[in-house]
Amino acid sequence: MIHSSQLLRRALLADAVFSGVSAIAMVLDAGALASFFNLPEALLRETGLFLIAYTALVGWLGTRTSVPKPVVMLVVIGNAAWTLASIVLLLSGAVSPNLFGTIMILAQAIATGVFAELQYVGLRRSGETVAA
Repeated sequence: MIHSSQLLRRALLADAVFSGVSAIAMVLDAGALASFFNLPEALLRETGLFLIAYTALVGWLGTRTSVPKPVVMLVVIGNAAWTLASIVLLLSGAVSPNLFGTIMILAQAIATGVFAELQYVGLRRSGETVAA
């Protein structure tokens, strides 16, 4: 456990808000979003379901003054991997989004990459190890 810096807590909470809003939209309106972005409905709905659990974890971490460093590192690595996977998805040809879908995928990839960076910097600014 480490003392969580204010930057880390804010970055985690911002990630939770962004992910939570995305999760709600994807789960409740996957069909409309699929049509609007020309993306598979199942991809959007399953991503939304994953984001519900992710939002709960990241939101919980963001409310703690002491956090398990390995879990925060997992979040940082996961966000970096999500950013890369989003770009690979676009380049792979596995999906054929329209212009709006491409913009949405790139925008969320950039946002997720920014969260990874802010969380990493916040983690480095965090205090010493504390007893659990």
